[in-house]
Amino acid sequence: MRTDGAGTLALGTAQGRWVVLATVLGSSMAMLDGTVVNVALPRIGADLGASLAALQWTLNAYLLSLAGLILLGGALGDRYGRRRVFLIGVAWFAAASALCALAPNVGVLIAARGLQGIGGALLTPGSLAMLQAVFRPDDRSAAVGLWSGLGGVSAAVGPFLGGWLVDGPGWRWIFLLNVPLAAVVLAVSLRHVPESRDESATGGFDVLGAVLAALALGGVTYALTAAGEGLSPAVWISGAAGLLLGAAFVVTERRRAAPMLPPELFASRLFTSVNLVTLCVYAAFSGVFFLLVVQLQTVSGFTPLTSGLALLPITVLMLALSSRAGRLGKRIGPRLPLVAGPMICAAGVLLMLRIGAGASYWTDVLPATTVMGCGMVLLVAPLTATVLAAVDVRRAGIASGVNNAAARAAGLLAVAALPALVGLSGEAYQVPAAVDSAFRSAMAICAGLLVTGGLVALATVRGNVLAPQDHPVAEPDCAWTCGTTGPPIDPGHEKPARRPSTPQGPATGTATGP
Repeated sequence: MRTDGAGTLALGTAQGRWVVLATVLGSSMAMLDGTVVNVALPRIGADLGASLAALQWTLNAYLLSLAGLILLGGALGDRYGRRRVFLIGVAWFAAASALCALAPNVGVLIAARGLQGIGGALLTPGSLAMLQAVFRPDDRSAAVGLWSGLGGVSAAVGPFLGGWLVDGPGWRWIFLLNVPLAAVVLAVSLRHVPESRDESATGGFDVLGAVLAALALGGVTYALTAAGEGLSPAVWISGAAGLLLGAAFVVTERRRAAPMLPPELFASRLFTSVNLVTLCVYAAFSGVFFLLVVQLQTVSGFTPLTSGLALLPITVLMLALSSRAGRLGKRIGPRLPLVAGPMICAAGVLLMLRIGAGASYWTDVLPATTVMGCGMVLLVAPLTATVLAAVDVRRAGIASGVNNAAARAAGLLAVAALPALVGLSGEAYQVPAAVDSAFRSAMAICAGLLVTGGLVALATVRGNVLAPQDHPVAEPDCAWTCGTTGPPIDPGHEKPARRPSTPQGPATGTATGP
């Protein structure tokens, strides 16, 4: 297993840029499929004769397998090699994408989306963990900043790309596009990305924990999705089973010698609080992007392409300002960005209440998406950097996995629950009056979630936990830097440099190897 570049690679070199390219493109495949499908949902429903519940499962089958298995994917990468597991995930994802494109009915599409999620669970944590493992300490923060900023752009560009493909060659091309993209990622990774792994990782894998987590999420998701059609016995039984399985997962993880989700990670108050913020904000983001495109197409009369273009300001803002937002987080610490970012996003979501029948792009859509984009720019990079700063660098894979699992689980539950909460079910997504009423209620709920996330950050995040203490983080001599600060690393050691104690307790947990 080749590990010659582990911990020594410079971002300003040609190989460093290739590594960033491979990780960004790989993670972008999973991020894009988490958003690009939204724009195509009305057209998929019309072509395949799908109900709203089936469309929800088109999103949730992907999110369910991704959220349920992403922690296991991070542990596999730490043990057997992050590049190796990343490459397996990319190849798996491409094959599942081809199956999605060929799906003859909505049932096959849902099953293929579930398979896509498995590939995403293998590749997503590895993409970030590779950056932490292969780059030299002074360049890790900039590499993570690039990954965060460009990854955020990928998520934002998804609706635009989806709309263009749906209006052009058809919705099946949103899946076929992953095949050549995966080929590029495989070629670049095999040639330029060094292998890395956690040498201290021993013991077996927590397969039971992964199964319990997936079943718990599946039970709760089914109950929330089916509740829109009425509170049948199946809804109550699946919901109760999901909650019981969730409790069993918690008990199992506390008792196992090598748990998938080490409880010791949550000894860090910072790690716990930032993941709570992640749950709130990503639930809101998923709810907004799920229902906004339906509102634009069904109520406002936008085409799929125009719906995607409506979200273009978010893409532009992420491209233009991610670097500055990263440097701001480095200078002032994560507290202000993690408080102000969700609040600004909430203001943008409330402005979306003006979007209705006959809405104007310039006066109704553009102001709302611009304000939301400003909040996302301020939030995304510091959120990722703070999660990694809260744990030992050798735990990058599992920390990334936990944070990704929190984000995906939040999106999964939001997409499942929101339609039922606002009274949208069956074929109602094709009725303008029903969609308009549900959309307004849903945006109020999403704004409340964002405000809650900001308040959690205000109450729990203290000080500049991202600021280097013993060893300043140098800016690399290249134009790719985003400037986000990650965990300060003590050269010659594999753990973060010691930081002074702060009121919130130690910033680093005491997690052991998976």
